[in-house]
This record gives sequence, C-alpha cells and structure tokens, in this order.
Amino acid sequence: MKVTAKLEAIRQQMNNACLKVNRNPNEIKLIAVTKYVSRERAEEAIDAGICDLGENRDEGLLEKWEVLKDKPVWHFIGSLQTRKVKNIIDKVDYIHSLDRMALAEEINKRSLKKMKCLIQVNVSGEESKHGLSPDEVINFTLQLLPFENITIVGLMTMAPLTDDADVLRGCFRRLKELQKQIQACNLKFAPCTELSMGMSNDFSIAIEEGATMVRIGTALVGEDE
Repeated sequence: MKVTAKLEAIRQQMNNACLKVNRNPNEIKLIAVTKYVSRERAEEAIDAGICDLGENRDEGLLEKWEVLKDKPVWHFIGSLQTRKVKNIIDKVDYIHSLDRMALAEEINKRSLKKMKCLIQVNVSGEESKHGLSPDEVINFTLQLLPFENITIVGLMTMAPLTDDADVLRGCFRRLKELQKQIQACNLKFAPCTELSMGMSNDFSIAIEEGATMVRIGTALVGEDE
C-alpha cells in the first residue's frame, strides 16, 4: 500500500481518537519514523503531505538530510551518543531523547540556536529502555536552567510493547502528570507543552491520554525489504 493511502487511514484513526476525548486533531503532530526505510521512501512520505520526519540514528538522518534538506521538520528520536551531537545538531529541529546532563552540556555547547528538546522518561521502568525515571525528571529539569541554548518543549516516552490498554494508559497518564508538574514550576526555559508518546501500535490511546506528537513508522512508511 502506498504511503498516501496509509496516511489517510492513520489520519482517520487520529481523528477518531480526538473525537472520543473532544480534542482538536490539529493539536497533534504526526512524525513519520523513517529509520527502517530508504531515502526514497522518506521522500515519498514528504510528497504525500507529511511535514515531520523522525530518525533514530545519526547516519540515517544524515543520509536522508542530504536529499531532503529543509523540506521536512527533523526530529531526532533515538538515543543520542554525546560524541555524535556534533553530527546532527545543525540539521535537526527537535531532539526527543535528552536523558542525562552530559548530553545537555554537549547540546548546549554545540548548538547555535535554542534547541527544542524533550526529556526522555522511562515510565515503564524497563531495563531495555533509555530515559530518566519519573522521580528524576523534575530535578533534572531544574538543573537545565543555566543552559541558554536548550528549551525543554516537552517529554517523551515509549510504552511497553503490549496489547493491554490499561497498561498503556497508565504509562501515558504518568507522563501527562509529569508534564503538569513541570508546567506548574513556571520555568521560562521549560514550557513543556509537548508530549511525544504513541507509536504504530498504541497511538490512538496516546492521543486519548494527551499526546501532542505521535511517532509512527511501520504502519505509515512500512519497512524496506
């Protein structure tokens, strides 16, 4: 199935989720995750009307950026090694995986603009996932005050790979609670308006629980053989 057809179906699912909880679909940014597909497929996604692309690896981002340049809004959504910040910092618009002070220091040093960052939170507590524990998030956020080139625009999480809707909702609701706590601090450098949560298998539930960014790969652009 072409990306255009898949996009139409996903947009409909997003609209249905919004309708259930009285949300405006325009509040939600659809990020096409292109880590498993070629630059040609990524270009097809842009041609289909997708404005935002997400990459997990610096190599994949750089390869596609050479072709697409500034056509999409670029989101780096994977774990980012400190030594690789310099490779992508001038090419991305958002970094979704800020999870340690050393990374914040490197982003702040390398960026020539206020970089929009989301703090990655390991809400599920799974050892296989990166991110801060929920209990660490507020203190970590406060420590970012001196960094003039970082704006904390939101939080990001990955829910467990499960069909249990209650587990998924609990994960997304916890991130929403953390967002409210940060917003209550009234930090100019951390407006925290974004919640990046929800992927191909759970984005409808994430939207119902407050997601403003959903990261969809396989269900939208598929996987190259």
